[in-house]
Amino acid sequence: MSDLEATLPAGSGGAAAPVRAHHKGLILFVLGISQLMLILDASIVNVALFDIRTDLGVASNADLQWIVTGYTLAFGGFLLLGGKLADRLGRRMIFVVGAFLFALASLLGGFANNLGFLIAARALQGVGGAMMAPAALSLLTVVFEEGPERNRAFGVWAAISAGGGAIGLILGGFLTEYASWRWVLFVNVPIAVFAIWGALRYVPENRDERAQGFDVPGAVLATAGLIALVYGLVEGNNVGWGSTQTILTLGLAVVLLVAFLVLQARGRYPLLPLSLFRSRSLLGANLGGVLIAGGMFSLFFFVVLWMQQINGWTPLQSGLAFLPVTVGIGVGAAISSNLLSRIGPRPLVIVGPVMAGLGLVMLGIWLEPGSSYVGLILPAILMLSVGMGVTFPALTSAAVSGIAPENSGIASAVLNTSQQVGGSVGIAVLIAVTTGRTDANLEALPGGVPAMTPAGIPADPVAMPAYFGAVVDGWGLGLVVGGCFIIAAAIVMGATVRMRAIDVKAPGTAMH
Repeated sequence: MSDLEATLPAGSGGAAAPVRAHHKGLILFVLGISQLMLILDASIVNVALFDIRTDLGVASNADLQWIVTGYTLAFGGFLLLGGKLADRLGRRMIFVVGAFLFALASLLGGFANNLGFLIAARALQGVGGAMMAPAALSLLTVVFEEGPERNRAFGVWAAISAGGGAIGLILGGFLTEYASWRWVLFVNVPIAVFAIWGALRYVPENRDERAQGFDVPGAVLATAGLIALVYGLVEGNNVGWGSTQTILTLGLAVVLLVAFLVLQARGRYPLLPLSLFRSRSLLGANLGGVLIAGGMFSLFFFVVLWMQQINGWTPLQSGLAFLPVTVGIGVGAAISSNLLSRIGPRPLVIVGPVMAGLGLVMLGIWLEPGSSYVGLILPAILMLSVGMGVTFPALTSAAVSGIAPENSGIASAVLNTSQQVGGSVGIAVLIAVTTGRTDANLEALPGGVPAMTPAGIPADPVAMPAYFGAVVDGWGLGLVVGGCFIIAAAIVMGATVRMRAIDVKAPGTAMH
């Protein structure tokens, strides 16, 4: 049987694909490198924003933020549609189409000569990513046999997913400092081309041959509702939470998403079968994913600000400071994937988030303008990264193991969507919390809010220590709240995930 003939039988999403054993490592590498590209692309641009603003003549930071949120909007909005397309039309085919769109968008974005064109390219990247991500995860579940083999694959996948943000900061800092901001986009092109080649060469095709019909109205309502939700949350901090725009946008999101749920409950061919959520483990894993994504954002956002704005670190120095995150996640994921078949996911989705959340809380309580990286920052991020490494293989297992073959793509999309929505909610809540604390601190200063230079620092050097202390105190509160989000995820998943070790080992066993 040739590589291209190694296709999955109809509806075999819950069993291992008939592929050669030595090809499974190559398949994991191809899917893993594509997932790394998607994850790091959400952060790789952050350290290049100042250079982009200067080169393209962007007027304000409010306009500049759409380079990041344009990607998030499209990615989060189209994930459910991407997952269902993968189930219906073929998971490998949708993965390849998504990788092609991602490569094309990255190439166009790298040549952009104005902000509008760059934002449009980033949005197209998001659409490509929304096709690739659920297709890749569902392919992972059908290629690797449920049990220890799949748990090891989940461990690698989780390490890539959780460590991609830190890798993006490192790579973005290096490319921006030694090449050009345009290379943070160009670098995706060879990776996507390799993913396309590897998928066509080694990854078997798989689709749900029994599926009938396609829920076009549901796809429109879900995509529009998620885009409105993410847009409203992102803009709420800019235009005000009580503004007419924010109220109308979030109200529209609620109406669209409620209409979507009603249609899913009554429709003949639902885009998102609500029966999926009869599984308490799947429901708990997705709720946990929302809370974890919301909390994880605080680490990269506030600590990068502390490094660059307060202590004057370069983009590359800031990126390298997060290198231990990838090591800690790798260690935690290796431990988790070895224990998953023995003890099941429930203990791991309790211990891992508690450890990670305590690391963030510790950092937030003790962070000061002159804090030591070795004495405080490093121990805290190691605690968080090992905890996240322990968490993600178990969380992924709880979210997708035992899912009916025809729904593996949409279950993968739901997990990705929960994390995207969680990140968007997290950024809105954490920035609102830190802004409120910082404003109160600044107003309480003896001289009031100091006059600022265009660079965003006090014009009077004497006012700098007090100003920096007030700002860092606000960021510290954001870190504490982010840590509480992650600890709350442990409570939620501990109460809902009921899979035992035997459930993880047994191929085809339904979740409890």
